Amino acid sequence: MLGIKSINIHNLSIWVEQAKTQAAQGKVIERIPKLAMANPNSFAVYISCESGENYSLGDTDCVFPFMSVIKPFSLLYLLEYYGEKQVLQWVGIKPSDAPFNSLLQLKEDHGYPRNPMINSGAITLADKLPGKDGHECTQLFCNWLNKLAGTQIYIDTDILASVRASHSQINIDIANYLYESGNLNNIELSLDVYEQICCISGRVEDLAKLGRILACKSEFINDKHRQTVNTVMLTCGLYEASAEYAVKIGLPIKSGIGGGLVAIIPNQGAMPSASAAIASYSPALDIVGNPVAGLALMETLSQNLQLSIFC
Repeated sequence: MLGIKSINIHNLSIWVEQAKTQAAQGKVIERIPKLAMANPNSFAVYISCESGENYSLGDTDCVFPFMSVIKPFSLLYLLEYYGEKQVLQWVGIKPSDAPFNSLLQLKEDHGYPRNPMINSGAITLADKLPGKDGHECTQLFCNWLNKLAGTQIYIDTDILASVRASHSQINIDIANYLYESGNLNNIELSLDVYEQICCISGRVEDLAKLGRILACKSEFINDKHRQTVNTVMLTCGLYEASAEYAVKIGLPIKSGIGGGLVAIIPNQGAMPSASAAIASYSPALDIVGNPVAGLALMETLSQNLQLSIFC
């Protein structure tokens, strides 16, 4: 078994250049003005290993909003805060075969969100974050992550203003239906917190450090909660493309429309020290909403280094 320890910077640079050529197959999101300004050819990767070794290439100084990449971490936060039994009463863990913002699927499921990686599930969980108002809810969550991972992430108020200026009507409709179904306590609060946590921003290094929370065993995080989040990422993290990439890559992965992508190489049997997180930034998206070049790199790394958890 090769594993992440066998990587070298020469091969990584070759694989990055190959992946970057795929950006032309995607398109930067246009609905949110600030995100529409991103350079579709920007690319960065950061690999953070439990052994302490790090590898990085590309536009690593780029700061970008994590958007939906934050969803696994809000799930972990609430699992730690409330416990699994309570959280799974609010949201399911089944894969979705519909787009991430599907109201139709939510109605078919009678208002019970299919999983926490799609908008209905994440909006539901945003409603449950501890705190007296939207700002405190988000700040407590952001502070928790910074302390746990040693990151410097923050709420980007410029991005947040852009999101609010071009607010998603479908998310409002989802929140209204969740409220009607008894799954939200407060429509305005849930949308406020959801928009704020999606605008938590940082660099690829920060995203990789967050990923290490899920990759490595820790005295600070319940191991069962970590396993639950990783499993949901594997089956749901890339929306309706999740099953395809579970076969191609075989790792828990979460994407975001801001161009972020994080893949988890968790503790595995006889090689616990080989755990790591791989984060990338590439804002050109496919039709599902996943970063094209980032996924191309993850697939190349997984296949060449035999990273799949099924190897």
